[in-house]
Amino acid sequence: MNELQLERYSRQILLPNFDIEGQQKLMNARVMVIGLGGLGNIASCYLAAAGVGHLTLVDDDVVELSNLARQVLYKQDDVGVAKAQAAKTQIAQMNDEVAVEVLLERLDEASLAQRVTAYDLVLDCTDNFKIRQIVNKLCHQHKINLVSGAAIRWEGQVQSFLFAEHSKICYQCLYPNLNDTNLNCSQSGIISPVVGSIGVLQSLDAIKILSGCGRVQHAKLRVFDGFDGIWRDINLTQDPECVICT
Repeated sequence: MNELQLERYSRQILLPNFDIEGQQKLMNARVMVIGLGGLGNIASCYLAAAGVGHLTLVDDDVVELSNLARQVLYKQDDVGVAKAQAAKTQIAQMNDEVAVEVLLERLDEASLAQRVTAYDLVLDCTDNFKIRQIVNKLCHQHKINLVSGAAIRWEGQVQSFLFAEHSKICYQCLYPNLNDTNLNCSQSGIISPVVGSIGVLQSLDAIKILSGCGRVQHAKLRVFDGFDGIWRDINLTQDPECVICT
């Protein structure tokens, strides 16, 4: 680690149990962020700022005017630009030491299976349930840690699955029958700080997992009611009929 890096990350390095070793682990880490909407916006910003060495940003969508109220990484001039590419541009201005790869496509199971093993951790920031199922399946299969978030209206939730250590309980256990006909932001609305709150927590869990500093509990569902300002923690249990982890 050079002198500029020591200065850039000095406040993190000062933390007990984190130190240079934790920072070096972040700098050596490879993270895939799937979905560059509101969640992926915030999470990727914090991961880049914290010094995660390699980010792969996956999204096949373009920036729309209606995105700007909650997807704060984008600027007005980005409307019409591919989200992942616009995010890469902004991240480069934030921390040019982070290697950023963009995939301007919606990955199917075959293409994701070819790529996912190259990463230490996956952030599920998508609003597509079919993709969530595929990501969960492949992360469980290849023992890759997964941090999943979601937000709608005034509510949000985040859960981390430490598949590198645990084989029981996965995202499929939580939502075995959910499908893409369910609620989405374009139909039901969303208040932007709720998205930000969940994205921040995703990045925090990711940083703790990657650095080995701090406690992250496998399969704990954290639910946020932004309207009333209430958090609830729920310990998930394994679905005995889960097709992924039983």
